[in-house]
Amino acid sequence: MKRSEALTAIRNEVEEIIGKKVQLKADKGRKRIVTREGYIESTFPNLFTVRVTNDFDENLTVSYTYSDVLTSTVQIKVVS
Repeated sequence: MKRSEALTAIRNEVEEIIGKKVQLKADKGRKRIVTREGYIESTFPNLFTVRVTNDFDENLTVSYTYSDVLTSTVQIKVVS
């Protein structure tokens, strides 16, 4: 599978879970892994956004690229 085909497949999978609660694990380097929970808000041609709520009742929007998912820098898990 070519990289462009893999990115398209990832984009389609992310589009299917818009509005669902997800858990994201992002590798920030040097053994730092950030885990967040939120809702996939929207998708764009090169990235997708996630609305994250934290313990302080603040809403935060973060964005990730599909290549982050492809290279396993970001892992997405649907939480029910």
